[in-house]
Amino acid sequence: MNCSATSEPTLPETNNIAPDALREQVIAALRTVYDPELPVNIYDLGLIYRVEVNESGAVSIDMTLTTPSCPEAQTLPAQAEEAASILPGVSEVKLELVWDPPWSKELLSEEVKMLLGIY
Repeated sequence: MNCSATSEPTLPETNNIAPDALREQVIAALRTVYDPELPVNIYDLGLIYRVEVNESGAVSIDMTLTTPSCPEAQTLPAQAEEAASILPGVSEVKLELVWDPPWSKELLSEEVKMLLGIY
């Protein structure tokens, strides 16, 4: 038995998904989180202002709510963070709740505007 043998250190697994591809997967995951009062996901509702993914798979999300007094202020951001964090290749998620610019109907996707009858 050779007691002087050393084992190779275990390195963390690197992200094999390109940041742009992972960003698209994060957006798709955010589209699975729905506003409980509307049949609309938070991305198409215009609540997601920014999604960035770096080479190591770290995700940064800026999100808002329709109003600061939104009853879903605790629930929706946590659901969004969870949806992004379970994706393969995501190493961490930092979600920041922002209020500037304030949310407005103009942030709705065209499909949602049509669905809700907002022109």
